[in-house]
Amino acid sequence: MEKEIRYEIILSGFGGQGILFAGNLLALCGMYQGFNVSFLPVYGPEMRGGTCHCTVIISQREIASPLVREPGYLIILNLPSFLKFIPRLKSGGLALVNSDLVRIEDISEYEALSVGKRVVSLPLNTLAEKAGASMAVNLCALGAFNGLLELFSEDTFKEALKEFLGKEKAHLFEVNLRAYEMGYRAVRELHSG
Repeated sequence: MEKEIRYEIILSGFGGQGILFAGNLLALCGMYQGFNVSFLPVYGPEMRGGTCHCTVIISQREIASPLVREPGYLIILNLPSFLKFIPRLKSGGLALVNSDLVRIEDISEYEALSVGKRVVSLPLNTLAEKAGASMAVNLCALGAFNGLLELFSEDTFKEALKEFLGKEKAHLFEVNLRAYEMGYRAVRELHSG
């Protein structure tokens, strides 16, 4: 019997890093791929510079609740988010971590926090800058995440990005696509080498 597809993902970083944009876009990609999806942004005292997060569930079956206590997947863009969410990642889970802002060698409790979990570190800020899109760290992260899991096709991503940006922000399509592709390629190279 084939395993049921269900991804429970928390995305977290500083306010201003586009976490909610990335989560919403990820959910839209899942929907375009034919899955049931939920997107739960957390609006608290977070503002630019504070931390923020959202939860995305992508599932073959209907989703009863958008709440996730132990996610199977994390997309982490800064150190406070890593320290907050890595303990909640379920055993055997996968965390994609921005190594430009989360220096694992500096985290004294890293081994205890990450036991039984897979952590993939990529310099997402650096990749975004190489793509000519320093503000698109979130899109580099989405590209890398999809490179790890192959959740949706590139055509699905392009279609979702186009819709999400709309006519008012259509001029941002190419730069966001470049950032996504940079993250995707970087993680594929990491795993082929």
